[in-house]
Amino acid sequence: MIEPNHAFGEASAAFQRLTQNVATVIAGNDDAVRTAAICMFADGNLLLEGVPGVGKTTLARALAASIGGAFTRIQATPDLLPSDLTGVSVFDQVTGAFRFVPGPVFANVVLVDEINRTTPRTQSALLEPMEERQVTVEGVTHALPKPYLVMATENPVEQHGTYPLPEGQLDRFALAVGVGYPDEAGAEVHVDEAVLRYAVELVTATRAAPELVLGASPRASVWLVRTAQARAIAMARDYVLPDDVKALAIPALAHRLLAKDARASGPTCRGVIARLLQEVPVPLHAARGT
Repeated sequence: MIEPNHAFGEASAAFQRLTQNVATVIAGNDDAVRTAAICMFADGNLLLEGVPGVGKTTLARALAASIGGAFTRIQATPDLLPSDLTGVSVFDQVTGAFRFVPGPVFANVVLVDEINRTTPRTQSALLEPMEERQVTVEGVTHALPKPYLVMATENPVEQHGTYPLPEGQLDRFALAVGVGYPDEAGAEVHVDEAVLRYAVELVTATRAAPELVLGASPRASVWLVRTAQARAIAMARDYVLPDDVKALAIPALAHRLLAKDARASGPTCRGVIARLLQEVPVPLHAARGT
């Protein structure tokens, strides 16, 4: 008879608590939540793949909060320098000596957002932290906090301004998971259910439009409804009508879309939304608030 291992039981319970806690703020992406937790327990690094606006940053922040750890977010840009990640030594006029100022990689959960928007040179500054859990600056090695997890988000390579990740960088990620669009049921916006469903269906329809390579994100749904609420206030109403959503669909969504023909992206995207406004059924009855 195999005796139960108390330590394993505690670890399993801790894993369940972690995933359940993170899942409270990440709706509809249970696989990504579970994979992130597995990566942390394995002391690995995680690559999150997916289009912008699907909750990758929220996932990383929630993971750090769930373990009571420090969280930093690095926005990768073409002009980002290696020292912007690792830190620098500065001269302290009080002590008359140099002191090390840690960079944002010194946290328990480090999110490198859109990692493939920075240059390979800057990407390489992450190799030592990801592999050896330390940073060497000017010949001095500094240990990183424990637990330690680098989470990086990667945009589709066909988007403008991206650099492919080198094989050595990719090999440092223990796991990679795609963070897709959450289920429609995951959306929570304080408007009538019929109007909310209409807004979400409009946004969802953009992802299947044959003229586009990138549809609107869940963030687009939120802003479409929020701006519709503002329009209702401007019209002296305390409830949102489908007409509010229709009036703001093009200005709220068109700039978020990416057409297959980049030369005519603006007119194409506006045309797609105009067509969808004709195709997506408009709710006939919506509660008018209290």
